[in-house]
This record gives sequence, C-alpha cells and structure tokens, in this order.
Amino acid sequence: METIYLVIVIILFLLAASDLIVGVSNDAVNFLNSAIGSRVASFKVIMAVAAVGVLFGAVFSSGMMEVARKGIMNPGMFTFEQIMFIFLAVMITDVILLDVYNTVGLPTSTTVSIVFELLGASVGMASIVVLMNSDGNTVGEFINSSKALAIIFGIFLSVIIAFSVGAMIQYLTRIAFSFNFKRRMKYFGAIWGGIAFTAMTYFLLIKGAKEVTFMTSDMKTWISAHSGTIIMVSFVGWTILLQLFYMLFKLNILKLIVLVGTFSLAMAFAGNDLVNFIGVPIAGYNSYELFVAAEGAQADSFLMSGLAGKVPTPTLFLILAGLVMVITLYTSKKAKSVVQTSLDLSRQTEGEERFKSTWVSKLLVRYSINMSTGVKRIIPNRIVEGIERQFEPSEETAADPNPPTFDLIRASVNLTVASVLIAFGTSLKLPLSTTYVTFMVAMGTSLSDKAWDRESAVYRISGVLAVVGGWFLTAVSAFFVAFIFAYVFNYGGIIAIIASLILAGYLMYRTHAHHKKSKENKKEEAMDVQAMSDENIAEKSNKTIIKNLKKISVELERTILGLEKEDVRELKKAKAEIQKITAKTKYLKDHINVIVDKLKEETLDSAYFFVTTLDYMREMLHSITFIVNPSVVHVDNNHKPLIEVQIQELRDLEVHLNKMIAIVVKSITKHDFSTQKELLELEQAFLDLIKQVNKNQIKRLKNGEVGTKSSILFLNIINEIKNLSLQLINLYKSQRDFINFKNGSKL
Repeated sequence: METIYLVIVIILFLLAASDLIVGVSNDAVNFLNSAIGSRVASFKVIMAVAAVGVLFGAVFSSGMMEVARKGIMNPGMFTFEQIMFIFLAVMITDVILLDVYNTVGLPTSTTVSIVFELLGASVGMASIVVLMNSDGNTVGEFINSSKALAIIFGIFLSVIIAFSVGAMIQYLTRIAFSFNFKRRMKYFGAIWGGIAFTAMTYFLLIKGAKEVTFMTSDMKTWISAHSGTIIMVSFVGWTILLQLFYMLFKLNILKLIVLVGTFSLAMAFAGNDLVNFIGVPIAGYNSYELFVAAEGAQADSFLMSGLAGKVPTPTLFLILAGLVMVITLYTSKKAKSVVQTSLDLSRQTEGEERFKSTWVSKLLVRYSINMSTGVKRIIPNRIVEGIERQFEPSEETAADPNPPTFDLIRASVNLTVASVLIAFGTSLKLPLSTTYVTFMVAMGTSLSDKAWDRESAVYRISGVLAVVGGWFLTAVSAFFVAFIFAYVFNYGGIIAIIASLILAGYLMYRTHAHHKKSKENKKEEAMDVQAMSDENIAEKSNKTIIKNLKKISVELERTILGLEKEDVRELKKAKAEIQKITAKTKYLKDHINVIVDKLKEETLDSAYFFVTTLDYMREMLHSITFIVNPSVVHVDNNHKPLIEVQIQELRDLEVHLNKMIAIVVKSITKHDFSTQKELLELEQAFLDLIKQVNKNQIKRLKNGEVGTKSSILFLNIINEIKNLSLQLINLYKSQRDFINFKNGSKL
C-alpha cells in the first residue's frame, strides 16, 4: 500500500517541475518587463542578470511553505490519504491553470492560485469527511479562511495603491527630468539614483532576504528596529557614490538602476515565490515520511497532526529548483508572451492593440478627459504649458525608426516604486502580490507618461481590466477546479488519478500547440510586413490577393455545401478559415505605417495603390464573413434548411463568381489585364442572374414556399455575393493601375 503513496509523491515532484516551468513563465513579467521594454542592455545581458537573481533567491530561500504556515487548512483534521489527495488536486490544478494563462499571455498570481487551490481542495475534502461522518464536525473546523480573505484584500490593495502611486511618482519624475533627461542627469541623476538604490536596498533586506538561512532572528529584529537609520545612511551613501562615479567615469546611472532593480526583483521572486511551486510536493514528501515512520498506521485513519509545523526544504531541492527556473527563463516562449502583454499595454509608441474597447473603458476615458479639461481651467496657462513641455518627445526618440517601448526614466520608476511598495507592504504584514504590484505600477506609469493617448486609451484600459479580471478569475477557477479534483480522487482512487494526469498532459499539449501555432502566425505576419520594399511590394501584393481570392472561392463552396447538408462542423471550419485570412489582412492594414516607412520618398505612390487594393480585399473578406457567420448561426440553431431550388441557385451564382475570380487571378498572375472587357461582360451577366434569383425568391415568399428565417438568410447571402463581385472588379482595376504604375505606364 505504501508503494502507491510513494508513486503519488513522485508524481507531485514531477508536477512541481512542470509547475516551476509554467510558474516562471508567468512571473517572469515581474522582473523582466522594465529592462526589456527600455532595452537597457542586450537580451542576453538582461537574462543573465535575472538568472543570477533567480539563482541567488532560490539558494537563499528558507524553503518554507508559506501558505501552510499561515494555516489555509488544519492538517490534523485530515488523514494521510486525504492529505495526499488534496496535494495532488492542488498540483494538477496549478499546472493546468498557469499553463492556460501563459498560453493566452496574461500574467496571474502564483500566490493566489496556490492559496485558493489549497482552499478549494481542502474544502472539498472537508465536505466529504463531514458528509461521511456524523460526529458533529463542520467544514469550518477544517479550514482557516483568514488567509484567503487576506489575499483578496491584498488584491484590491495592490491594484489601487500600485497604480495610483506609480502614476503619481512617474508624473513628478517626468516633470523633473522630461523626455530629454540626459541634459538633467548631471543635476538630479545621483539624487534619483540614491532614492532608487535606497529603495532596492531596503527591498532586498525586507522582502528578498527576510527568510534566508544566514539571517538570525536577532539580525531581523535589528533591521526592523533600525529601518530609518538604514534608509538614511543608504540614501546619503548611494547619492555620494553615484555622483562620484558619474563625474569620474560618466556612469549611466539609469542603466545601473534598471539592472540592479531587475536583479533584486528576480531574487525576491525566487526567494519568496519558489515555495508556491515546490512547497506542496515538499509537504507531501514530509507527509509520507511521517506515515512511514508510524509503524502499523493505516492511510485512511492516520491523522496528519505532525504536518502542522513548518515544512523545511532541503538545500538540494532549492538548488535544483533554481536551475530549472534559470533554464526556463532562457527557453520559455510563453514567458515572452506574458512579458509582451505588459509591454503592449505600456508602450509609448502607437501600434496594434491586442484588446478591444469596452463600455467601461469608454466611460472611464470620457470621464478622465472631462476631468482633465476642468483641472486645466483652474491652473494658470503658463504652468500648464510649462508642464506639457516636459512631456514633449525627445528628438532622439522621434528620429529612431524602432524606438524602445519606453525610456530608462520610466523603467527606473517602475522598478523603484515596485520595490518600495512590496517592501513596505511586507513590513506591515500585508499580502501584497509581486505580480499585482509590478504590473499595476507599470500601468500607472504608462498612463501618467501619456503613453495612453486618445488613440489608444480605451484599448489599453480594456486590457488592464481584462488582466485584473483574470486575477479574480484565477481565485474562483482555482478553488472550484481543485474542489472537483478532490472529490474525483477520493471516490475514483488510482484510476481517477491516472485519468486526471492524462487529461492534464493532454490539455498542456493542446495549449502548447495553440501557443506555438499562434506565435508562428504572428511571426509570419511580421515577416510579411518587414519584407515589403520598393522592389517587391507589387509582387507581395499580388501573392496576397491571389491567395485570398482562392481561399474565398473555396470557403464559399464549403459554406453552400454546409447549408445543403446542414453540416455545422463544415460551416465552422469555413468560419475559422475566413477569420484567419481576415486577421492577416487586418495585420497588414494596421501596420501600413511600417510599410510606408520602408518605401523611398519618390515611390510613395506605391503605398497609395497598395492601401487601395488592401481595402478592396478587406471588403471582400467582410462580405464572405457576412455569408459564413449567419449560415453557422442558422444551422446551429436548427432552423429550417434552404430548399433544393435555393441551393441550386446559390450554386449557379457560385460557379459564375468563380469564373470571374479565375479571370482576375490569371490576369494578376501574368500581369495581363487585357481581359477587362471579358470580365465586365461576365459581371453584367452575373448581376442579371442575381436580379432573376431575387425575383424567384420574392415569388416563393408570396406563395408561402419558404420560411422567414431561411428567406432572410438567403437574401442576405445573395446580397453579399453581389458585393463580392463588385469589390472583385474594383480590386481588379486597382491592381491593374498598381502594376501599370510600377511598370512606368501612363495611367
């Protein structure tokens, strides 16, 4: 019997290794976004600094499972078997949830996930015990909910304070330094560096090293009692030292701040959050040791009172965990996705927005504009103009064709403010999440730095709300998924465990495949844009048009077949394919500024023709979308199918349209537009056919041969097919003019 539980312990450690990988992918945003966003150094140097910080933090970690010490559950109320099921439910849930969040590129909190997974699994197992026994126990006796409530309080506190303080400090710092900060560094650089390094010194002492093995209780007490002295001496010492280094060696103080800040946050992450990944497996290992030591004990009756104390982590486990984290930093593509989300929401420049606007974001932006207008009326114009001059972009940034996401001033503010808030919250015993603080500080600084202008504010705010909503969703989903797994393991035993592991592996494989495919598509789109030049823009345009026209032809045929067979799967496949090519075309249009920048001044007319052609292509894609989507809805809702004569009429239109598409494709491929007369004759015949089909449908309606829903769908499809033909002709003419222009012909 002991062998089964030994296998479970091994499984827990294997899950811990996987959890470390997905956990680091998620939390890398905490300490990488500022350095990467400001391009403080090469990517290899940034990763090396972060890796050293992670390794130091892991080795010096106390290895105590914080949530166990805080008392999420009372282990003395559970048997060994129940405890092992709880831990297994927690680890499987944690791996799945973190992997899903990483795949979609949203940062979440590993602390919140582990707390609510423990809470959910414990509540689930406690409810089973209460239902099975009649000894008068309640679920509340098994659980200590104060930790979970403190975490929820910490979420609200982290979000509000971090955002507000980050915005305020960044605003004041930008006024002091402006975007042309290099001119003012010799006056204020050392002072700002002294403040930043003092904050990080205190941060490392309070947060990063509060539980390291070499710090005795006396040392911790002394640090706590002399905090004011430490802060004052640090500020004076760092300021003088940095000023000397600047004067003697022209030291770039801002770069040093960002690199040291990256190290300190990475070290604190590994030193404190490592327990979120390996704490539960270590607790499971200790549970197994206690069970084996108790000779003759039965797994279903041996209570785990001995687990109520601290759960030490062997140094070897810490070193191995640290190495796994470092390797993950260098190899994880999902870590880059999570970091990219934070950078996209805080970048200073314009670009594609990942999130759509919502009514909440629109309301907030409008309210902010009105409030800003009101404040400006109160403040004298001279002061307002003076402040606005500090926010004017630097000439160096304006001239850079590929500027960093934000400058070193904002990067240093991000790291300094995050360090101060986390250290201060920890000293007050407040459960501030590193993820929440670092992310919301970055959002606050981007807002006050005017990175969120009227062109992007609604989208950026929607993104922030999506991320914050995801944090709360983490808590809810972690609780209920772990709760369900606890029930499944208790009643399903070893079979349920095996099935759950297979399910977890399958889900991780699917999310990995989805992430890989998504990254490949984005890489392909980016390469298409970057490859555009004066020499190949016509060729690239031709290939895109031909590919899309062929795809439209194929998916129109699939849609009509899906309507005939009432095959919703085929219709959904058509919808997915159209969405793919629509997204790629939209990407080209959204990045037209990049394409224009790559063209020479004397050939900017090429961009005009390219944009015009692209617009006609997008209109065609809109039309096919308005054909496919209603067809999916119609069949999916089990409405009456189109009658045989309607299907035949659609096929006739499709055949006629395909003849037109074939002529256009052939003309564009061979650069021969002598087919215009033939194409226009086909178009006229096509329009006459549509006119006749519409008359036929009206007769059927009058005679009651068709239903309302199918009539609406049919007429909609006819209208959009007509639009397809009209936009096809426009595209043909536009591409003709484009090719003639490139060949030097007179238009």
